[in-house]
Amino acid sequence: MSKGKKASSGKPRKKASANSRKKKGGVLPSEEEILEFIRTSERKVGKREIARAFGIRGADRIALKQRLKEMTEKGMIARRGKALTGQGELPTIAVLDVIDTDEEGELIARPTVWDEETDGPTPKVLIQEKDGGTARGRRPIGVGDRVLARIFRLKEGPYPYRARVIRRIDHAADEILGVFRKHARDAGGYIVPVEKRARSNFPVRPEDVNGARDGELVRALIRRERRSGVAWARVMERLGDVDDQRNISLIAIHEQGIRDRFPDEVLKEAEALSPFSPEGREDIRHIPLVTIDPPDARDHDDAVWAAPDDDPKNEGGHKVIVAIADVSWYVRPGTAMDAEARLRGNSTYFPDRVVPMLPERLSTDLCSLKAGEDRPALACFMTFDKHGNKIRHRFARVVMRSAAFLTYEQAQKAIDGYPDEETAPLLDTVLKPLWSCHDTLMAARRRRGPLELDVPERKLILDATGLIERVVSPVRLEAHRLIEELMIQANVSAAETLEEKGMPLIYRVHDAPAPDKIHALAEFLKTLGLSAPLGQKVKPMHFNRILERVKGTEYEHVVNLMVLRTQSQAVYDTHNIGHFGLNLPRYAHFTSPIRRYADTIVHRALVSALKLGEGGLSRYDIEHMQETAELITACERRSMAAERDTVDRMMARYLAERVGATFWARITGVTRAGLFVALEENGADGFVPISSLRGDYFVHDETRHALIGRNTGETFQLGDLVEVRLLEVAPVAGGLRFELVSHGKTGKPARLQPRLLAAARRKARPVRKGMRRR
Repeated sequence: MSKGKKASSGKPRKKASANSRKKKGGVLPSEEEILEFIRTSERKVGKREIARAFGIRGADRIALKQRLKEMTEKGMIARRGKALTGQGELPTIAVLDVIDTDEEGELIARPTVWDEETDGPTPKVLIQEKDGGTARGRRPIGVGDRVLARIFRLKEGPYPYRARVIRRIDHAADEILGVFRKHARDAGGYIVPVEKRARSNFPVRPEDVNGARDGELVRALIRRERRSGVAWARVMERLGDVDDQRNISLIAIHEQGIRDRFPDEVLKEAEALSPFSPEGREDIRHIPLVTIDPPDARDHDDAVWAAPDDDPKNEGGHKVIVAIADVSWYVRPGTAMDAEARLRGNSTYFPDRVVPMLPERLSTDLCSLKAGEDRPALACFMTFDKHGNKIRHRFARVVMRSAAFLTYEQAQKAIDGYPDEETAPLLDTVLKPLWSCHDTLMAARRRRGPLELDVPERKLILDATGLIERVVSPVRLEAHRLIEELMIQANVSAAETLEEKGMPLIYRVHDAPAPDKIHALAEFLKTLGLSAPLGQKVKPMHFNRILERVKGTEYEHVVNLMVLRTQSQAVYDTHNIGHFGLNLPRYAHFTSPIRRYADTIVHRALVSALKLGEGGLSRYDIEHMQETAELITACERRSMAAERDTVDRMMARYLAERVGATFWARITGVTRAGLFVALEENGADGFVPISSLRGDYFVHDETRHALIGRNTGETFQLGDLVEVRLLEVAPVAGGLRFELVSHGKTGKPARLQPRLLAAARRKARPVRKGMRRR
């Protein structure tokens, strides 16, 4: 090991005590001193810790708060819950993916969750395992593992951080998914992993081919020689042609490391579960709650009911019940089911399948609120006044019986005057009271002013064989808004109750947009001739006013897109900073414990806080709650990536036979390398390389999000509608390559730095007047 490496991976320098940091008379620390304290602290740092370390007391705390606010606005520090970090820096504890080894055999990792747009290039972290991984027979940490680690900032050496592993979260899979390729010279072959980050292929011995054919997608077991460490693969399952659309989601599942097979111990526990006992539960089986879900919903864990409040003091108000499947009754802390659910974090939904968080025995049976069957639930009883304001709420463990399973379309049609055999008997007693409550809740929602983005969605409709039949844009109905708002109110009630009881919980938090992103949005809006009244304290209503101004104009799509990209990503955290998008001071996920582990923790916290019986929080749940929040946030990111990649691959396969066809597309991204576009017909995403743009040398204008011709001024801007021709399809990668057919907008020629003029002249190719771009 080099001297530099030893210096960088040694023990951290002894830190100065808090007393030695204090300034005489509690003088406010400088920005540099605050940054140094944050970077060198091994614990989470917030305003309280900084004040204590520098002896800031009394009225001086106001000045400290203002300095921290200014540093945040300058982009010098970032908030992660109540904790502060340097902008673009890792927190003191983080989830890491081990990705490689360096020349000296040291393990290198990178953070599982990292936003390069906000924080810059993803940092590499040198891994230092606490005991080498050999204690108690544990397998050493290796490439492919995911770990929770304590992070230390390094001042010297090739890596900005080193990490001490706290625990392995999941380990490198013994199985891979890949494409089998046959050797021409013998009966053996090799497997090309589908993972984009895979660094090598795996040889397959003739006796381990198991009948696999060239080009087939296979599941294989990886084996290693004990002494040499040389790896080879054994084909365990043939999954068919790699181009078969029904295999595409398997690629994403493996690529993102999503756990798609339950261990035998988990399945045995699930099968051994016995039906619940209604004893000790509040009986609400006489109340006609209904489930309202999409027609293809794979789980039904929430039911709702509303009625006019019979209290004469609350005329025009409503009583509401939101009943949620009582997963905490079945999934207890310390069980194999609980450990597996925590590692999965959430269910992952693909167009052709679902990878559930819980075994089917729970998700489709014991915890599914089936019509006409008794089920245990945790219910939120809420009362609203005539203006939609919540007056009170309470929680109880109940036994319920759903009156019906309805689709959103069914319920909406009944309200619109077209009931069917199932909804007709429920129209006056169940549905109309729900819609009456909906009207008051919507009025309250408008006053609250959450962010109202209009971003089109796409839904793949598959045929009987699992192939895409068509792509549709679902219509958003009042029924959707009704259920969404009822769930939001129940989630808020859960957070309020747990805060009131002083119980730890996992919040769903959504930070306000970063100042630099707000500034970039304001500058972009100026290029469209729009003023942007985005002050120091930005609120959702500021964005809503902008969106309302462009509604129905040519800029509507691009402004919605830009406002969306300005927003932060929601995460799970034990420290509450509120939910910016919903404009709520506190928010927790309570309403989907079948498919989200965060909700399971909230259910347990309510059971413990309200003394509702068995299945409450364990000591482990409480001590590791922040770790759980970070873990399930990372799981959510992986699921989102897998779902997105699967849709991209399916769409690429769907369009493979239309190479050469032309489409209308919307520009969704502009870079120096070219244009990202989404087809208007079906939402498929693709890329137009800048090298294919003819007739001029195009300059990237970052402020306008546009490519502008140096000589002609021809402009291609974010949100523009253009005509493109499909040139190439890569189904396994999910890539589509296009060329432009239509011309851009007329504009002013782009300014170019003198040193680039020569290159511009060389590249520019004149286009005859009237000639179409091909």
